Amino acid sequence: MNRNVVLESELTCPSCGYKKTEVMPTDACQWFYECQQCHSILKPQIGDCCVFCSYGTVPCPPIQSEGSCCS
Repeated sequence: MNRNVVLESELTCPSCGYKKTEVMPTDACQWFYECQQCHSILKPQIGDCCVFCSYGTVPCPPIQSEGSCCS
């Protein structure tokens, strides 16, 4: 994996706007994430491989380094 891959991304809940910085996994896509404020379950949008690609400030590590992912 590329050394310049950013592992932290700020997720923004589409339901309430709550933001939280999370460390992204490097070995798997994260398909679900529970907002800590409103408890909505975030799922990837159509065409995205994970919640970080849909709601994060930085795409997931495989997208950053390879340009594609598991989807």
